[in-house]
Formats: sequence, C-alpha cells, structure tokens
Amino acid sequence: MEFPLPAASRQYVAEHLHDDPAQLALQARRYPGLPIPDLVRQIQARQKARPKVPAWADNPDLIFPPALSVEQASSARTAAFKASLVSGQRLVDLTGGFGVDVSCFAEQVAEVHYVERNAALAEVVRFNLTHLGVRNVQYHAVDAVNFLRSTPDTFDWIYLDPARRDTAARKIFRLQDCEPDVLRLMPLLLHKGRRVLLKTSPMLDIEQAILELRQVRRLWVVAVDNECKEVLYELGPEPAVDPERYTVNLRRDGTQQEFRMNRAREARAIPRYAEPQQYLYEPNVAVLKAGGFRSVGTAFELLKLHQHSHLYTSDVLRTDFPGRIFRIRAVEKYDGVALKAHLGTDGRAHVTTRNFPDTVAEFRHRTGIREGGEIYLFATTNLEGKLMVLVCEKL
Repeated sequence: MEFPLPAASRQYVAEHLHDDPAQLALQARRYPGLPIPDLVRQIQARQKARPKVPAWADNPDLIFPPALSVEQASSARTAAFKASLVSGQRLVDLTGGFGVDVSCFAEQVAEVHYVERNAALAEVVRFNLTHLGVRNVQYHAVDAVNFLRSTPDTFDWIYLDPARRDTAARKIFRLQDCEPDVLRLMPLLLHKGRRVLLKTSPMLDIEQAILELRQVRRLWVVAVDNECKEVLYELGPEPAVDPERYTVNLRRDGTQQEFRMNRAREARAIPRYAEPQQYLYEPNVAVLKAGGFRSVGTAFELLKLHQHSHLYTSDVLRTDFPGRIFRIRAVEKYDGVALKAHLGTDGRAHVTTRNFPDTVAEFRHRTGIREGGEIYLFATTNLEGKLMVLVCEKL
C-alpha cells in the first residue's frame, strides 16, 4: 500500500465509503487503473472503524490496516479513559496494534513507545500518527518480550492488551492462553515498569484473574452505553489484599456513571427488602460484572426487591445511581391482557426478565407483546416468591 494514497485512490475511497465492499469487489473491472482489492479493504476497514474511532474513519489522509486489526482496536472513548489513568515521563504500549491507545497515551505522557511485531502495521501507525501531529512516540517493530529484554529503559507505565485469539482465530479468555503470556512475563514486567496496566476480556472471571495475577493493586470495569467492553488491572510491586474495584459506564451523552466497591464492603452490605415503591433501579453491567450485587443498593440507600433479582426500589429518587432508573406505573400479574392495557395501540414494550422462569422470547410468545414503544416491563419475582411484572417508564 502506497503512503499516502494517490489522489485517484483517495477519491474512489471517499465516493464509495458507504457502499457494500463485496459489491465493489465484483465491479473491479470498471476501474482498470486502480488497485481495487486494496481500496476495497481500505473501505471495509474504515466501515469497521467508524463506530470506534469516527474521526479516523472520516479522515481521508489516513491509511487503514486489515479489518481484523481495526476490530481488535480500542474505541476512542475507552482509549481516552485508559489514558486518564496514567501519567509520568515514559510509557510503553507492548501491544500497539492500530495505535488508538497510543494516540491517547501520548496526550498524557511525555515519551511513549509503541511496540508491534507486525512491521507493516507499525509502518501504517507511524504514518497515521505522524499525520495526526503526534510527535512524542517512538516506534519499535519487534516482539514485546524481546523489546523488554533488550531495552535499557524503565517505564512509569507498561500497557498491554494480550491477543485473545488462538491460531485458528477462535476467541480465548484464559490469561495463560493469551499472547503474550502475562503470568510468565510478570517478573520482567515489574522489573521494567513501576506500574503495569493490563487489559483483559470482559469474559475473564475477575476473582480468578486477581488470584492468578497476584500483583493487582486496583481494577476498573469499563462499559460503553451499558455494554461491558474491558477490564483493566493495575499491577505493581505492592499488591492490595482486597483490590478496589472501580466501575465506569461511558454514556452516549458524554457523561459517565461511576461506582467503587471491594469484596469486604460487598460482604458487609446487608440489603433491606421491600415491595415495589415509586422508582425502580437496574444497576449497569459494569457494577454487576464487578460483583456489586448488594453494596450498590446499600450505598444509595435503596431497597431490594428480591435476593436474586438485583433490582432496587425507593420512594425517593436517586438520580446519581449507576444504572437505569424508571418510574413504576403499575405492578401486574404475568398476564398478557392485563399488561396490554398499559400499552399503546401497537402493543409494544421493552421487556427485561430478572429472577423469572421465562426468557424474554418466551415472555413475548406468551403475552403477544412485541419489542419497542415507550413502556418498559420488568418481569421478576416478589418477596413471597410470586411472579410479577413491573410496568415502568424510563427517566
């Protein structure tokens, strides 16, 4: 791939940026003077990048690597959050990839080292970041372990996001199955870095990770618009006995919901229970992933509907709650006719089932209620073990 793209190639990409790449590939004969396969890959990668890094996807001057590298990259929102956690004079990103994280780290740290064993990808990132005006990054097309062993430098922070796919491109989640193997690399990481920031899949069990890593000082569970994206572990020579867990939900409107807890506070939390009151609270996925099933209720002085539902209620509105908040309009039995009386003429509602015998699909089949509308139905179980459906409107 030529850096930068010639004018004719850039024009082709701009004109077909929103078209179907498969159809574009079939029409390659219409453009005999252009490297259509390469340009189609550029378009496909930009389309993948748009939800994550829209500013990059719309920048006609940047070069994009194969789509897989884009898929594995952080979003601009999560990269900016990670960068807010670090500081100091020198940081190294051992798994540089598409460079989204590095571009944000470079805004916080004086000297950033980008390490990526794929030399072609490293050249793409060097070109892009230079074009974007990022001047404080040094580039190393080398394996992460070899870099650490050979560099004379030490770092305020070492960041790594181990690859979570095996040789057959199947997703994997155990630490020891990732590349590089953090568990084996730990002595070298702590020798070369004052602090290590490790990104893992949200599928990895937090308790198991703390046990295996041993050196965890604190951790962050990061969600974007209530979808859990990653878990970040700060590792250091002085591990915490009970690491503090920070939950962050980055919302579409630019705000973020935060909550912090640890195992000790969770164990001490004694929920109070009640029947549904005026408001209903549903913790966001980051809180639930961190294990804050009881402490989130006690921290906000809320009442729990049932031991196993993880839904809370109150008569006093808590607008700072880290999750979704609803006003309860009615409490009904699990009966389609009674529930439809609260819906519009289209018979639509959003349905959530918690501590309930039927799935959402089974609920819809039994009641005939379709997805959509302004009403939210929470199908759950009350304190007496009876099924109930809360008819709610979102605040």
